Amino acid sequence: MKGPMKTLLLTSALLLTSAAHAQAGPGVTVKHIQSEKSPIAAAVWAGDTFYLSGQLPSPVTPATATTPADYGDTKTQATSIFNKIQAALKEQGLDMKDVVKMTVFLTADPKTGKLDFPGLQASYTTFFGTAAQPNKPARSAVQVAALVAPWALLEIEVIAVHSK
Repeated sequence: MKGPMKTLLLTSALLLTSAAHAQAGPGVTVKHIQSEKSPIAAAVWAGDTFYLSGQLPSPVTPATATTPADYGDTKTQATSIFNKIQAALKEQGLDMKDVVKMTVFLTADPKTGKLDFPGLQASYTTFFGTAAQPNKPARSAVQVAALVAPWALLEIEVIAVHSK
């Protein structure tokens, strides 16, 4: 990665790190949810704020000896990710209504060469802004050239706050 995109990503990472440190000021309890198998924390609690690392989709059809895994289109992948986010939040005593900020990283589908933002939005609106769950988080959606997992069309991270 070269030029302005690299600078933008590095600047974003530094700003997020600074924001996390500002949140975790004196007297704030910080708890890392991590395993020894992963180089990053799955999530971090800083006081009442829960930071969930970027989530990737699970395969619709797992790989076999003769065929690669199928992860589906953008809508399918987004639904898989939102279900993972919902499960991770539930494990921590939270729910989708507690999500205050979401960042979505999208890439073009190699089959079509196009970004499928409507596919993301179709899945998103089944989890947020519904009669059952009317809360909508602040959200950024960023088009990226590629994700680390070459089969992924999107990655989503969230910040949730435990309401008192």
